[in-house]
Amino acid sequence: MDERPIDFDGLRAEWDGEGYAFETPERTHEGLSQAGLHEAAANAEPYVTNWHFWEADVGHEGRHRRAFLRKLEAADDRSVPERYDSLAEGMVTEWGELRITATLGDAGERRYEVRHEDDAAAAAAALETHEEPLDARDIGTYDEKGRYRPLKTAPTLVDGWVFPALDGRELVEAVDAFYPATVANWNLEREGELDVSHWEGTMERQSGIYSVIQTWNRGKGTDHVEWVAESCCDDSQCLKRREWQYDEETELDAPGGDGAFPCREPCSLVVAAARKWTRLEGEESRTYEFELTPSEKEQVEEIIDAVADGRVDDVREADIYEGANRYRTRFLRAKRFDEEGNLSGTPTESDEDEN
Repeated sequence: MDERPIDFDGLRAEWDGEGYAFETPERTHEGLSQAGLHEAAANAEPYVTNWHFWEADVGHEGRHRRAFLRKLEAADDRSVPERYDSLAEGMVTEWGELRITATLGDAGERRYEVRHEDDAAAAAAALETHEEPLDARDIGTYDEKGRYRPLKTAPTLVDGWVFPALDGRELVEAVDAFYPATVANWNLEREGELDVSHWEGTMERQSGIYSVIQTWNRGKGTDHVEWVAESCCDDSQCLKRREWQYDEETELDAPGGDGAFPCREPCSLVVAAARKWTRLEGEESRTYEFELTPSEKEQVEEIIDAVADGRVDDVREADIYEGANRYRTRFLRAKRFDEEGNLSGTPTESDEDEN
């Protein structure tokens, strides 16, 4: 028998040279023979099977995976008997749009079900069943309208599927396929080791077609970065929680979001958007004169808000009181656009500009 002492989740066992000591929060045994140790262990099954699961099944390789699995059953905050009672019913954790349910097997092993949070009340039989963790890549490729999802942490994950019984390794593999690197970054942040790359440093590393962004940074202050963060890093656009700032000394005022997992650097979508906006911001401002009624001005503002917040599809066709209503918007276009599509007949480029 392995004589190394055990001290884990309330279970303690060791050989003192003359007998075995075996201890749980409920009882203590001293001077046990090997047979007595086995009997004591049999009467403390939750602690023993829990220890075996974490030491043998999960192990210590892959510290991010181990930390994540312990988070799913609040292992650092709740006693083993409390966790076993809860696991028997199923312990639920939301991770982005994922609903992860941890349950307990007959021998103390854990099984994990993963489904979309919108399917919380659905019967498993009504959902498309998946067994392979990497199926998550295919599920997360397109949104419900069949459009490619370039940002994996956008809140546009399709529903209607379930992974009914994954083990711990398979679970983390599936989560990483849905939301790459979120488990590792969450744990690195928890351990105080998250390496954050702020805007200024990230932009300094841009080259090729993206190097134009560096010109936007020079002499512009932080306003442009505030606009980028407000546009791209809101919870309605991304489920990560932005931890990067303008630089180490300069925080941004734009909210960073409330997601469970941190965003450690401006992502490729933010960089691509910043490149486009850098070019747009190079244009000189002009004054245009439009003829609109007060209600039409407010309607234009409502349309911009609805598009920016992704609410256009929620505006019912019959609700003509909504500024972004399709028929009301078509009426505004019919009234205020000329044959060339200019608002109030005002061209974007004047004759002087063209000459």
